[in-house]
Amino acid sequence: MDAETFRAWRQRQGLTQDEAAHHLGLKRRMIQYYERGERSGRQVPIPKHVRLACWAISQGIRDFDGREAGEPKAAG
Repeated sequence: MDAETFRAWRQRQGLTQDEAAHHLGLKRRMIQYYERGERSGRQVPIPKHVRLACWAISQGIRDFDGREAGEPKAAG
């Protein structure tokens, strides 16, 4: 995922930079770096965990507690 694709993803989701940051657990500044593709003249790659989180958000998944679909919560 490059900077242009990341920005297009955010816009398709209808998210502001602040909202994308919130959903991805990042600071808005990182969203800006990812969308620019650089920070202080150095390339800023989008980490795999962020790319995977983008996919999850695009599928309507906003959080994950580690359980498989339909798996009951542990007693306790």
